[in-house]
Amino acid sequence: MVESQHTVDQISDRYVADLAAVDPLTATYVGIPGYDDRMTDFSPAGWAQQAALARQVVRDVGAVSIDNDRDRVAAAQLRERLSVELDLYDSGWRNADLNTAGCPMLWLRQIFDLMRNNSDEDWAVIATRMRAIPQALHGYRESLTEAAGAGRIVARRQVLGCTERANRYAGAGTELSFFTALVQRSNRDGAVRRDLDAAARTANDAYVGFAGFLQGELLPQAPEREAVGRERYALASRLSTGTVLDLEETYAWGWAELARIEAEMRATARELTGSDDVEAAIARLDADPARELRGADALRSWLQETSDAALHGLADVHFDIPVPVRTLECKIAPTSGDGIYYTGPSEDFERPGRMWWSLPEGSDVHNTWREKTTVYHEGVPGHHLQVAQTAYRADQLNRFQRLLCWVSGHGEGWALYAERLMQDLGYLDEPGDRMGMLDSQAFRAARVVLDIGMHLELELPAGAGMHEGERWTGEIGLEFLRAHSHMDDALRRDEISRYLGWPGQAPSYKVGERVWLECRQAAQERHGEDFDLKAFHAAALNLGSMGLDQLRGELARI
Repeated sequence: MVESQHTVDQISDRYVADLAAVDPLTATYVGIPGYDDRMTDFSPAGWAQQAALARQVVRDVGAVSIDNDRDRVAAAQLRERLSVELDLYDSGWRNADLNTAGCPMLWLRQIFDLMRNNSDEDWAVIATRMRAIPQALHGYRESLTEAAGAGRIVARRQVLGCTERANRYAGAGTELSFFTALVQRSNRDGAVRRDLDAAARTANDAYVGFAGFLQGELLPQAPEREAVGRERYALASRLSTGTVLDLEETYAWGWAELARIEAEMRATARELTGSDDVEAAIARLDADPARELRGADALRSWLQETSDAALHGLADVHFDIPVPVRTLECKIAPTSGDGIYYTGPSEDFERPGRMWWSLPEGSDVHNTWREKTTVYHEGVPGHHLQVAQTAYRADQLNRFQRLLCWVSGHGEGWALYAERLMQDLGYLDEPGDRMGMLDSQAFRAARVVLDIGMHLELELPAGAGMHEGERWTGEIGLEFLRAHSHMDDALRRDEISRYLGWPGQAPSYKVGERVWLECRQAAQERHGEDFDLKAFHAAALNLGSMGLDQLRGELARI
């Protein structure tokens, strides 16, 4: 093997620059300037170009001489992430990616939320990118068609859900087109407005055409069966966690974890009502006007106040939070049905980190007891602290580590761990708010059971309380969510669609939290009375995101 003449950091930084050129959506997402007027090529040739770039980087980093811990950690992160991405590409399922939770069709819309829009020049760039949507969707269509021809096509539920979403983006339903609404918010006039209006029509027509392709060409080929099977599931799980899970053990653990959390919920219900009846306690919380917000503006203001209070209360006490990381914006997403999510700051922090609340269509009443724990999950000490602080650590991490390396098990595991941490720190002492946290935790434990059970078509065990001995289906999954989650049926159906379309991702929250908790416990046992929780968190977060196998190894050194 010929030894590389480049360092790990040089290879990593070059990869970020090269990927930005072939994947402009990712460049915008992480805040690399210069690519906002371009679109990513989602055709088979575009995916092949990204794969070739990753293969070269894996070869290059494999030839580097490693002589210090910093390079060892960075090389392992790069190699693990790109290797599993290449395994997905080589399986043929990368080109077939279509699901209601996150796929190119959704990314093409969501990227406009992150673009600069302060000047006529900014809006001209937005118009240019809107005009590029037809070509991007055409390339995506080519990939889906090629994959379908090879027998790789997602289930009907995903095709139907994405058809509905594409029509909604284009304004073919009851909502105003996203692109038309975006132009209306621009408050531009004259030639700039005419250019924007024309670009929005182009984007609308492209999404209507893509919906027609899904309905007319892909749907007739799509199978009814939704379980992806063990082989595909194992790969998808490794992509989301960075480890090879013992799926049967994790499935059994999910059942036990759900039972443990629901016992905590009954104890909290006793604090609220004097009874073990969780449903009655939740009904009382929902009926409490002091816990109720009406309208998007009231929700956004409360989110910002709650987020700011947590951030400033934790800074310099439980976490050392750099000044640029102390800005976090709470926003209402411009389209409904996209969930609650976080977007990180740009590399230069000119664009701050943001948490987004996408409201269900027609939703007007919001209950603070349900939402507070999610603020901590998406904000501080959850995703924002983790992602933005990583982005800030240019003195310790290379650009790949800071901008591109993301493992759901690490990140979502940390955010779920952060919810429990806020209970430990006294922020969820009030029983109603604590019930919200426990309800969230139970929901994530139910996901472990559901996701693995449905995709592997496992049997429901004795003691499940329903369909014991039968094998999981989407219909049983919905019934299970009705028994173990507190949301309306529309959201439950969306969740089932998410799990069936994005295998292996939903369990990563609880699986990742499990690793974080186990590693903290191990560190406490190693250090005894000298254990410093603040120092443990700082050292752990300064590693950047990584697979759970690597996380275990690195935290064992702390």
